[in-house]
Amino acid sequence: MKTSHRPQDDVQDAAHWDAVEEATELLLQGNPHDALHLLRDIVREDPRNPYAYYYMGTAMFEVGRFDAAADAYRAALRISPTYLAARVGLSHSLRIEGQLDEAIRQARRVLDQVPGDGDALFALGLALASNNDRVGAVRALEAFLQTHPELEVTLEARAMLEKLGPIEQDEN
Repeated sequence: MKTSHRPQDDVQDAAHWDAVEEATELLLQGNPHDALHLLRDIVREDPRNPYAYYYMGTAMFEVGRFDAAADAYRAALRISPTYLAARVGLSHSLRIEGQLDEAIRQARRVLDQVPGDGDALFALGLALASNNDRVGAVRALEAFLQTHPELEVTLEARAMLEKLGPIEQDEN
């Protein structure tokens, strides 16, 4: 997931980013457990840091704690309701937890704010596919591919589209 969608930039925002820098490095190195330990300390020190909660959600997602990931993403959104990456992460976590209607709603909320957002289109496509909305999933995933995503996720989307099959004329 990209994290390019950040809350409003300001001095405090920069300090929040600086506070999570080491934890993000640990995540990039494939060490979510150490990142979680550090992020918990950051949250104790500054419970208003949306990035700490976002990356806590990311780390929880990486270790398969999707319920805890959803809680962390929700905490980030309580602090910064326009934090789109947190909303996309929440959508993915909810989908995996089987809360498909809410996963779809969260992805659509991002698209309401930023039409054509690739991360949200991908989350929406996966949630719709999980909810057996084949036509909606195909449309979302095809729109996602038009955003020119990175290779790995492009291959994942194409594999999903192949599995879903083409939309027939009568399905439009």
